[in-house]
Amino acid sequence: MSADASLKFGRLLLTGAAGGLGKVLRPRLKARCQVLRVSDLAELGAAASGEEVMPVALQDRAAVLQLLEGVDAVVHLGGISTEQPFDDILQANILGAYNLYEAARIHGTRRIVFASSNHVTGFYRQDEVIDATMPVRPDGYYGLSKAFGENLARFYFDRYGIETVALRIGSSFPEPKDRRMLATWMSYDDLERLVVASLSSPVVGYSVIYGMSDNHHTWWDNTPAKHIGYRPQDSSEPFRAAAEARQPTLDLKDPAVIYQGGGFVKAGPF
Repeated sequence: MSADASLKFGRLLLTGAAGGLGKVLRPRLKARCQVLRVSDLAELGAAASGEEVMPVALQDRAAVLQLLEGVDAVVHLGGISTEQPFDDILQANILGAYNLYEAARIHGTRRIVFASSNHVTGFYRQDEVIDATMPVRPDGYYGLSKAFGENLARFYFDRYGIETVALRIGSSFPEPKDRRMLATWMSYDDLERLVVASLSSPVVGYSVIYGMSDNHHTWWDNTPAKHIGYRPQDSSEPFRAAAEARQPTLDLKDPAVIYQGGGFVKAGPF
């Protein structure tokens, strides 16, 4: 890939390393640092050469403080990534995000790549094109928690100078699963390009960028984030025929079809 292959950190922290995207990024980020510290509550396996494995619950403030010790930068994928009851979201995503940023402040970590979500703006319609300067419209407790995380990150930059790139990730899978994902899809290679650009761009301050490939149809305009230097190379278009065959018709009265958040706008209450 074309992203900065010379990028090297002393110690990078990858939270959520046992999740779907964490498993993708773990070997790719290891090539870009001397030590990759990986964390999750799920099974992480044995530490490979140049890795440190530290299972941590994000709501455990003392453990998170220890987790950030000696870390140069963080790729924060940890927490709950689906719509769940609020009390669960509160612990992992809201309290957990605070614990992470407070630990970064105490230890002097200067940059965080924060996995936000397109569900921060899930109640915009699919016939609208939006950018990151527009007001948030979360589509559930999960999206609400990511909106909190974005505001938390902005506060920690304004107050303490900790830089953050908040990635409003669309749908990162081997290929789009349905018609909605033709707009939201991001390849694994483009995911790596996005994370590396977010780590390597010399000045990011507090920035928000939508995580998507160079798809022909999209609802998101990343013009305000051009300074990050992310240039996607892949597209959902080669998968269009298969996605449309799996979903030949759409119910235009279905909220999951009307709104950008898809099925998340209908999840719950719990």
